[in-house]
Amino acid sequence: MENKTYTKYNFHQHTFCIFIEVDRKEVQDLKPNFKSKSGSLYFFNDQGVFRQSNHWGRAANCKWRLESSKSDATSREKIGFANWNSFHNDNEIDKLYFINVDFNLKTATYFHKNNNEYIEKSMLRTASETTKRIKIIRNLFENESWAKHFEEANIDLLRNQIIKNLIETNLSLQEIKRMV
Repeated sequence: MENKTYTKYNFHQHTFCIFIEVDRKEVQDLKPNFKSKSGSLYFFNDQGVFRQSNHWGRAANCKWRLESSKSDATSREKIGFANWNSFHNDNEIDKLYFINVDFNLKTATYFHKNNNEYIEKSMLRTASETTKRIKIIRNLFENESWAKHFEEANIDLLRNQIIKNLIETNLSLQEIKRMV
């Protein structure tokens, strides 16, 4: 599949993108180029787009995540910026996504295969398959009841081994549990 070039005319059509949160002052003197039905504001420039919104994740037919290094929980409305080359095609049938896990923070997130962070060992999955795997991984992080039938004393080691298999194979959780 060829890489599509995204612009202000097509970035909102079935795309995946990770926006980086920016300070409000980045757009304070700008006039919005577009306002969506849900109230999100968009500011275009040659490099990309600023989005001011109170909702992230699913946006119409797109998957747009906001990455933030800030801890400003006082405002629900956040402003993110994305370069035009940060947008990638999205659909429900192609295997476009992989899962990345931070074992220290106990988090699982998904990325598009055209993202610079793609890890060759990771299995590519459809959006729905990826969502199901992430739910399983988050459950493994949040609970320990699943481990009561294992002889392995080190739950973290066991958990990491199972999660690694969930990311790198198409085996079900039950199949993986039988293997370890």
